[in-house]
Amino acid sequence: MLILSGGTGTPKLLRGLVRVLDPDEITIVVNTAEDLWVSGNLVSPDIDTVIYTLAGLIDDERWWGIRGDSFITHTRLREMGVKEMLAIGDADRAFHILRSDIIRRGGTLSDATEMMRAALGIRSRVFPMSDESVSTIIATPLGEMHFQEFWVERRGEPEVLGVRFDGIDDARPSKGFLDALRRENTVVIGPSNPVTSISPILSLKGVRGAMAGKTVVAVSPLDGDRPFSGPAARFMKAAGFEPNDEGVISILGDVDHFIVSRSSSYPGRCIRMDTRIDSIEDSMRLAKEILRLAG
Repeated sequence: MLILSGGTGTPKLLRGLVRVLDPDEITIVVNTAEDLWVSGNLVSPDIDTVIYTLAGLIDDERWWGIRGDSFITHTRLREMGVKEMLAIGDADRAFHILRSDIIRRGGTLSDATEMMRAALGIRSRVFPMSDESVSTIIATPLGEMHFQEFWVERRGEPEVLGVRFDGIDDARPSKGFLDALRRENTVVIGPSNPVTSISPILSLKGVRGAMAGKTVVAVSPLDGDRPFSGPAARFMKAAGFEPNDEGVISILGDVDHFIVSRSSSYPGRCIRMDTRIDSIEDSMRLAKEILRLAG
């Protein structure tokens, strides 16, 4: 089974999937359009959240970083006048250093992700969507800015006028992603932001074509017509889509099974159920429904 993931909603689902399905049978491809370099190291927020979730390390109150991490290095850098857009924990930074060293020595983001996966004993396969750089750029009245500047540094406060993905036209799916598309018969689109988390993955060359003929199960990230968390509705409006499940399916494209919340206004064919994931039990319940639909 191939899972397309962003950094919050889908990792919550993964906690249940690896409990109801053999983790060896799961391949996760993760959005990398929110990656950026911080203090000389490459931070891949969505990959890190997926890896830390599968390893049981995730800070599941914030859904980023490592639970119980210290911030000594971050604090000292700020004291010395270094501007760090993200508050990076010390244990978290160790993985960023490893990743960046591998890339500087000629390796790929896939190589670095595999090193992390193996070091943490994760059985499921995890791949970046691409080994080439793609950046989510948000247009605002203050000018264009990287997603992380918009969401973290400016706390998501500026008005969103548009969203684009720098580098997407030239980026290719990673080899691991391509292999999974050839091998797997089922693709699950997780409940992540459809504009900034899922759309970059689906926009890579050849991905939509490779998904044709497969069983595609998608879980809406909306609760009724509102996102469970994050700025998904604002991004959908800025991208020209209605901020509801009709807008979600317009972004995702052909889907065989569309799981929505019970309060969704979606008029099309769908499966209505409680899609809130507040616990591992919630995640397992949703995962079992996905497996049923996937056959």
